[in-house]
Amino acid sequence: MSEILSDSGLDLIFRKARTHAAWLDKPVSNVMIEALYDLLRWGPTTLNSNPARFVFLRSPEAKQRLLPALSEGNRDKTMSAPATVIVGYDLKFYEELPKLYPQNPAAKNGFTNPAATEVVALRNSSLQGGYLIVAARALGLDCGPMSGFNNAMVDAEFFPDGQIKSNFLCNLAYGDASKLKPRNPRLSFAEACKIL
Repeated sequence: MSEILSDSGLDLIFRKARTHAAWLDKPVSNVMIEALYDLLRWGPTTLNSNPARFVFLRSPEAKQRLLPALSEGNRDKTMSAPATVIVGYDLKFYEELPKLYPQNPAAKNGFTNPAATEVVALRNSSLQGGYLIVAARALGLDCGPMSGFNNAMVDAEFFPDGQIKSNFLCNLAYGDASKLKPRNPRLSFAEACKIL
């Protein structure tokens, strides 16, 4: 690929993008949610395994089901967001490998250790959750990813068969920039990186 994003595109998804906690009164439509998934699904995962499963909560009834599992600091911002997505991971993701990795349909047979399989599922659903955030920003949405919730309660409520487990939550909306706090610093290249 020879093209690169413009500076304004890079600003949109990284340099000027912020984590929001307050939202404008503007809905996130089902059409937008479907466009979001259609974009994020192209990000790479191990063996094209795509273990992430996404549950988008838009209705007040769905949000009420989530409310008891949220930590106190995440309740107001989540309940006021027009959409919240539960990013989960399927412990039996490998069953889809014959379709998703057709060059080696037998790859699914390599997932016999449940603990190791869960590591693969968690790692790759985390990648897909990152793609969700980048894709949402590219489509003009703002995000509020968070881990302040009770996973066991979310899993019991939304994934009662035990096959899918929650990884993290992310509010999706149009952020109210007037409520943003000053941006926190990031580590420099020298602090975070080595070239060997």
